[in-house]
Amino acid sequence: MQNLNWQRTDLIDESEEVVLHQTKEQKDTLKESSGIQIEDWSAGRIKITDVLVNAEGEKQIGKKEGQYITLSVPTLTLDDKDGFEQLEKELLVNFKKMHESMSWEEDDKILIIGLGNRTITPDAIGPYLIDHLHSLDVIDEKFVMYAPGVTGQTGYETGEFVAALAERLQPKLIIVVDALATRASDRLCKTIQLTNTGIHPGSGVGNKRKEISYEMLGIPVTAIGIPTVVDAPVLIADAVELMLRSIAARVAERSKPSSKLSLSSWQPDINKELDMSLVKPIFGEWATWSKEERQQLFAETFAGSHTQLMVTPKEADYWIDNYAKLVSSMLMKWANNL
Repeated sequence: MQNLNWQRTDLIDESEEVVLHQTKEQKDTLKESSGIQIEDWSAGRIKITDVLVNAEGEKQIGKKEGQYITLSVPTLTLDDKDGFEQLEKELLVNFKKMHESMSWEEDDKILIIGLGNRTITPDAIGPYLIDHLHSLDVIDEKFVMYAPGVTGQTGYETGEFVAALAERLQPKLIIVVDALATRASDRLCKTIQLTNTGIHPGSGVGNKRKEISYEMLGIPVTAIGIPTVVDAPVLIADAVELMLRSIAARVAERSKPSSKLSLSSWQPDINKELDMSLVKPIFGEWATWSKEERQQLFAETFAGSHTQLMVTPKEADYWIDNYAKLVSSMLMKWANNL
């Protein structure tokens, strides 16, 4: 079978090692065995995961050594003003923590790079951010802002542009903002990842370019990413999983009074532990397979052109604009306190 990475993700808390170690005992084992420390907590509606990876952990999960902070709001909607406000607040808190060891002089510069292709909406978060920063009435003098476009537009490596600017300006810090890929459809445009490890432009769509990082530039690099795309087969796998669990839950509950006395359309709880053998008479043996086994089936089934398709929400332009405003507002508030 062709080896396909159709569950492409840029989010560290979706990597297999992190996903499979959710309990405290499992996290302690992971920390001892592979140099990864995981902390989870909630702040209001925000779910936060802080992952520290050392050199040994980098070898284990293939993610660079450093700190990764993921903030998610599972219930976030476009008109959810409270959700966006809470997300900005917690992003600012964690951004401050990540940079609290840095000392600042009056003439220190901060280079902000907005990665992405302005003409492709789900990839335009970086350019939109730079537009919002330029539109603010008061732009902090510490900031130098630039949207370099993509290699396909300019003919030059994005990393080369950033390296040239860094060499000329000698900033104290480089902040890079870009769109990411997720392997969970319910996290699209509802998550922000913050990391001090830098970034590979284009990695989310399988087009990895020259790295922008401290190792390459000799200047600290902080990356802020928002997942805006997911591989198409992932949506199919998620939909099938949801369908099977929904039917299994309905079959399990159909004889209970709660399902008969409901005054409105009854919705089963598909998140609890379910006996999937209940749907075997309907769908056959494959319905009782584990999620991983069904994912393997889809990997084999879609080993063609469908693996090249990536999907984004239909309201992607509104999501991108909201996040550009959120991140630009956060950066201004952070800079005002330096």
